[in-house]
Amino acid sequence: MLRTESNHAKGDMNDVTTESTATAEESASGHLLGAADIRRIAAEAGVSPTKKFGQNFVIDPGTVRRIVREAHVGPESHVLEVGPGLGSLTLAILESGARMTAVEIDPPLAERLPDTIAEFMPEAADRFAVVNRDALTVSPANLPDFADDEPFTLVANLPYNVATPIILTLLERFTNLESFLVMVQKEVADRLAATPGSKIYGTPSVKLAWYGEASRVGTIGRNVFWPAPNVDSALVAFTRTRHDGDARAETLRRETFRLIDAAFGQRRKTLHAALKKTVPAGTFETAGIDPTRRGETLTIGEFTALAEASLRLAADVHAADVAEERA
Repeated sequence: MLRTESNHAKGDMNDVTTESTATAEESASGHLLGAADIRRIAAEAGVSPTKKFGQNFVIDPGTVRRIVREAHVGPESHVLEVGPGLGSLTLAILESGARMTAVEIDPPLAERLPDTIAEFMPEAADRFAVVNRDALTVSPANLPDFADDEPFTLVANLPYNVATPIILTLLERFTNLESFLVMVQKEVADRLAATPGSKIYGTPSVKLAWYGEASRVGTIGRNVFWPAPNVDSALVAFTRTRHDGDARAETLRRETFRLIDAAFGQRRKTLHAALKKTVPAGTFETAGIDPTRRGETLTIGEFTALAEASLRLAADVHAADVAEERA
């Protein structure tokens, strides 16, 4: 079914192979899209992959089946897919028995997707919906299938140019987003899963760590896509460990993210130099953080401690000012 709402979007496991790995047993499960299917559907729909939407369609059934397996998706799962494209991964998710909603920014693709489900997996039609919307604009208000407290998972081949904003936006707006398995550009995957002290540890690494734990779980070669991208891809798995949803927790998150942005905005500077105009006097001492350290050495716990100290000291200053005005 198509819901038209807007015209705008531990430990390493075995690497995902770059060629079809579908076995005879897998092939019997259902018909997924191969290269010929993808090109035919695209031609019938008058669709050409565009750089604007970061479109590279998976043409290998073995790859999408393995993504679904690594995501631990099954009949009890409730799944959100972002950027379904022509439906390669969509059909693999439905093949598992899961209920799902796909969010697609490109109107022709969103309109075509139900026809693809009807052709290749008609028995799954009642477990599937597609919303024509920019994923950066979704919320519980306009994505009612995920508005309750029922846990759900994100499984997606994300548009590489907006992968990180999409992930962080969904985690912020949906406290019931419990896990994800996403395919992203390899360099993005490395940054998302990076740990303190590494050269690639930065803003995405720390902000994602606020919500839970991420790890790289496989690489994917270029030849499973049409058109083949100019970069390698990788899978990132994530499990949520933080479920705060009240106003106080949101205030702390915003302050923590503000300090992360400031610290990494001047990466080579010490915390004292990078944050001296950002936090009240005494913040480092209150938090027990050495101000001569650099942002890339701090864990999310330490950034949170800085934020808590900053908020507390700012509140004390405000209270003192109010008291002085009343005196």
